[in-house]
Amino acid sequence: MKEITSDKFASVIARILDDKKAKDIKILNISNISVLADYFVICSSDTGTQVKALTGILREKVKELFNRIPIGEENDTKNRWNLLDYGDVIVHILQVEERETYALERFWSHAYCVGEAEWKEKSKEYSIYN
Repeated sequence: MKEITSDKFASVIARILDDKKAKDIKILNISNISVLADYFVICSSDTGTQVKALTGILREKVKELFNRIPIGEENDTKNRWNLLDYGDVIVHILQVEERETYALERFWSHAYCVGEAEWKEKSKEYSIYN
């Protein structure tokens, strides 16, 4: 099993989601403000079908790359908001409307938001487009 730091793991998750066309990907470092996890990765998709597909693809790719499975998973029946909990990183995959309604970034506005250039640099060797 390949060891990976939490920040790099969050970056690779964002990269996988980006490669699969997830929208508006954000990584929030919540390590100094919450005991829930070190990072949230949040992204959007247009439909429940896309949310479900992104969730499945991410679960499989993380298992393949790092031999990790979520310690918790939440999927609503219409796939409006799916969650994968890897302990140190929690992934939220939401339909656009749900994301606007629940406004996780506003609720966690005191968290550090990792810039896209930063997470892309940290995860570049994991891009399917190398």
